Amino acid sequence: EWYECRDQAIRWTDGHLVRMEIATNISARKQWQSDLLQEKERLAVTLRSIGDGVITADIDGRVVLVNRVAEGLTGWSQAEAAGQPVSAVFNLVNKVTQEPSVDPVQSIYACGEILSLESDVELVARDGTRRAIADSGAPIRDQNSKIIGAVLVFRDVTDELKQEEELQKARKLEAVGVLAGGIAHDFNNLLAAILGNLSLAQSYMHPEDKPFDLLQQAEKASLRATSLTRQLLTFAKGGAPVKKVAAVEPLIRDSADFVLSGSNVSCSYEFSDDLFMVDVDAGQIGQVVQNLIINAKQAMAQGGVVHVCCVNVLPPDLPHGLADGPYVKISVRDEGEGIPPGVMGSVFDPYFTTKADGSGLGLAVCHSIIKKHGGTIQVSSTPSVGTEFTFYLPGIAGVESAAAIPVGPVSLQGGRILVMDDEEIVRKVAVGMLEFLGYQALEAKNGEQAVDLVQQCYGTSLAIDGVIMDLTIPGGMGGEEAVTQVREIDPEIKVVVASGYSNDPILAHCQEYGFAASLVKPYSIDELAGVLAKIFS
Repeated sequence: EWYECRDQAIRWTDGHLVRMEIATNISARKQWQSDLLQEKERLAVTLRSIGDGVITADIDGRVVLVNRVAEGLTGWSQAEAAGQPVSAVFNLVNKVTQEPSVDPVQSIYACGEILSLESDVELVARDGTRRAIADSGAPIRDQNSKIIGAVLVFRDVTDELKQEEELQKARKLEAVGVLAGGIAHDFNNLLAAILGNLSLAQSYMHPEDKPFDLLQQAEKASLRATSLTRQLLTFAKGGAPVKKVAAVEPLIRDSADFVLSGSNVSCSYEFSDDLFMVDVDAGQIGQVVQNLIINAKQAMAQGGVVHVCCVNVLPPDLPHGLADGPYVKISVRDEGEGIPPGVMGSVFDPYFTTKADGSGLGLAVCHSIIKKHGGTIQVSSTPSVGTEFTFYLPGIAGVESAAAIPVGPVSLQGGRILVMDDEEIVRKVAVGMLEFLGYQALEAKNGEQAVDLVQQCYGTSLAIDGVIMDLTIPGGMGGEEAVTQVREIDPEIKVVVASGYSNDPILAHCQEYGFAASLVKPYSIDELAGVLAKIFS
């Protein structure tokens, strides 16, 4: 047992000094002290281990305790924070106005209840770091229910809010994708009629006729409208590229000039005379160029020159990670302020942007498109000098011009082609093109009609040689289902899939679905002739 002993010299009755010892049994008190120390230790361990920050304050609003998490979030140690005003350690500001927020401890004392603090506040750490936090506070009461202090519990939710924002953006992006798909289908059907008729009208005219040039300009404007629709689809949903061989120079010039038209920024071009052809989705690569030119233009608010250079590159002069082979290197360089070194590694990240009104998707989409084409994109920048984006596209050596790509003559003159599309105006213009090219043309507005016509004509002198099928038929059988049934009737029939959904994987990998070739609507008479020449050669 434990005793507390006290000795004292006193005079006894006879006048002598004697020693008096008083021993008090304090075993119960020692047990209470031990229990209290253990409880304090358990509390300290709990506070150190808890995943949230905890700050306790006395009735005067001064810090009593700061746990380890709170130390990390505020930048104040327990020794430094003790006795400081809570508002100095737990420094909250409104994230919009950047004004100091209401003192949470005083708010707790005023209401006397558990309190969830403002949701639009940021915690400013001692080193200036800002964090979004979720927090709550409660009064501490004594045995008589009198408030003697307050406790604040908070956690860092910065990453959670960013994830939630990205989730919201993804949901919005998905909604835009659905909308874009519908717009693309309807809009491209209209453009198919416009572009098809313009292309057909030019075919009946001599190039030296005055109206021919006007029709050519109208056709170019229609193609730009088509490009914008395809950009919207790529922005909203991405997708595999629908490739065809193209010349680099006109693709780059048309895209860049379109963006810089009417601005105070000009473009300087440098193209090698022997540039390889490239096998690309022209709409997607045009979008890459336009995004890079837009960024360059925005970097030179006072005007300037964008330098575009295109050269051939062969091994071993290729960047790391590219397969061996010929490539075309395209560089876009501005004379702007440059990109700060601290953000260079994030420029291609989705939703990363240094612009107040930017979406952070432009360069991310560029990166995705170039990767899907088998290339790579890089960036270099010097502050106050400018920024240069460089991307590589696989080239096709030995093909000198677009004219070298076979687009005719059509080898099946007089053949019978069935056009399946739910839009009458699209069917009519396709029929006009086919008849101009020397084919006999039939029409069907859905897959059911197309299958019936193929069945009726099969094995007769009126057998159908090929079918051009729309991929999507609202309320009816579309191309994906119809091609299977048609080929069951006639395994030798040539079926071409046509759609305004340029990012649909069926267009990019049409042979895997039973099609002989693909056409992206709207298409010109030359594109139609080229596809037919290819499948009937």
